[in-house]
Amino acid sequence: MTDKQRALLALEDGTLFWGTSCGAPGETTGEAVFNTSLCGYQEVFTDPSYAGQIVTMTMPHIGNYGVNAADMESRGVFAAGFVVRELSSMASNWRAEETLREFFERHAVVAIEGVDTRRLTRHIREQGAMRAVLSTEDLDPESLVAKAKASLGLVGRDLVTEVAVSERYVWGEEMPPECELPVDTGVLSATPRYRVVAYDSGVKYNILRRLSEQGCEVIVVPPTTSAAEAMELRPDGVFLANGPGDPSAVDYLYTTLRELLGKVPVFGICLGHQMLSLALGAETYKLKYGHRGGNQPVKNLVTGRVEITSQNHGFCVDFASVGPLIPELSGGLTLDPADLGAWVRAGVAPVVRSDRFGAVQLTHVNLNDMTVEGVRPLEIPAFSVQYHPEAAPGPHDARYLFGAFTRLMDGREDIFGEG
Repeated sequence: MTDKQRALLALEDGTLFWGTSCGAPGETTGEAVFNTSLCGYQEVFTDPSYAGQIVTMTMPHIGNYGVNAADMESRGVFAAGFVVRELSSMASNWRAEETLREFFERHAVVAIEGVDTRRLTRHIREQGAMRAVLSTEDLDPESLVAKAKASLGLVGRDLVTEVAVSERYVWGEEMPPECELPVDTGVLSATPRYRVVAYDSGVKYNILRRLSEQGCEVIVVPPTTSAAEAMELRPDGVFLANGPGDPSAVDYLYTTLRELLGKVPVFGICLGHQMLSLALGAETYKLKYGHRGGNQPVKNLVTGRVEITSQNHGFCVDFASVGPLIPELSGGLTLDPADLGAWVRAGVAPVVRSDRFGAVQLTHVNLNDMTVEGVRPLEIPAFSVQYHPEAAPGPHDARYLFGAFTRLMDGREDIFGEG
């Protein structure tokens, strides 16, 4: 392979983007998406939630600070491919262990540079995320477009079993299964106060570090672990991790969660938020182009605070689908529970009724598009958020949520510090 090896990205609608290879030779398929973060590229392509996706970075210059083992968010690369405007030829950082190009070549990641990423991003925003093929081998436009049209999409697709661990392990005491890299476990408590069972559906390592910092012994289990098996570990709480694919296809996980709700406190992040919502009776739907980046504004309707958050998801929860509004728990208002903008303007957190679990409160809303970012059932100990409070590098506004989980396990009601 030479630095000038041509590469082609073809979208299913026939749009083409030519460039040169900046990774391993080969061909890959996936959903074309974009991420607006200015840094954190290593955290992006090692986040298992990007499985099945070809990621475009909107920041035009990528790779300037290189790659190192400590910043891995998982045991390897899960993004299907990578698209950049310009890949740095050198790594200028004292922590760098290799360049991004060297990393891509070593991990067999197909990547392309020289692409007009502004044009590609605008196209995805206007037309929506779509199937794509990135190749250095087949450069025939007609052939690649046909392959894109024939490839699998994300709707109805369960990718969780492809990225999750197959065996149980204790964070900080054992290496994650299938992991050949040294793992930075972060701060571990000598005498943990809580035991947490974490369902791995593609968990990022920094989530496990944050739980450990809060005094949790974290037992990571496969997503197919039954409720009975989880309860045999005598947990003080259950954590539901992030992950890829269509949440409605991961029925085994939210079915298990229904058995756990009310028996043990539950906290979910990203896909874990969607699992909790589905367990409560909600429906989910696919966003046009998703939320991916480190600058998403979210309002906590319980406290009134606005957080700048890091996000990575392509599906969303329909809050109104949980059940009818409960006006007496919603500030006496009778606004449409589907009109989240109206509730944001009113400064009130609406509450609806789930047939199975009672009152459910909308706690967080995305201020860009007024979509659901957090829910909390009021009659059982559980809550979840759609975004990533552990993100590093990224905003730290939402890090309080890990403390909220410990307060929930302590039996407190003011978990967000609102009282």
